[in-house]
Amino acid sequence: MKAGLRERIRIIATGKLITPAEVAWAFCAGADFVSSARGFMFALGCIQAMKCNMNTCPTGVTTHNKRLQRGLNPQNKAERVRKFVKTMRHEVGMIAHSCGVDNPNQLTRDHALIVSTTGRTTPLTAIWPNMKAPK
Repeated sequence: MKAGLRERIRIIATGKLITPAEVAWAFCAGADFVSSARGFMFALGCIQAMKCNMNTCPTGVTTHNKRLQRGLNPQNKAERVRKFVKTMRHEVGMIAHSCGVDNPNQLTRDHALIVSTTGRTTPLTAIWPNMKAPK
C-alpha cells in the first residue's frame, strides 16, 4: 500500500482453508483469491493416512499403484469435487451477502470479528487497522 504496489500485486491465500468461514476470513484479511488443495483432497476421499510420499495411499488418491487406484471412481470423485466447489462458492457467497456485500472480494477487515477464548469479540480493524492507499 505505502509503495503504491497494491494495484499491481495479487494476494493468494492458501493453507488449510477448508471451510467457508476460513475462506471468507481470508478475503476479509485482504486476499484477492483463495486456493484450497486440502479441501479438494478431502473431496477426492483423502483420509490423511500420511502415506502420500510412499506410494501406498490406501484411498488411491496419491498413488501410482494400480491396485490401490482401483478404489478411485473418476465419475464419482468428479461429482464430489463439483459439489465441493459449488457448496463452497455458495456458502462463501452467503457469508458475503450476510455482511452486506455482493461479492466475497468486497469483504474487508471491517466485516471480521476476532472471538477470544472468553467469547469477547474484537473487530479485526482494531487489531489490524485498514491502510489507506497513498495519493
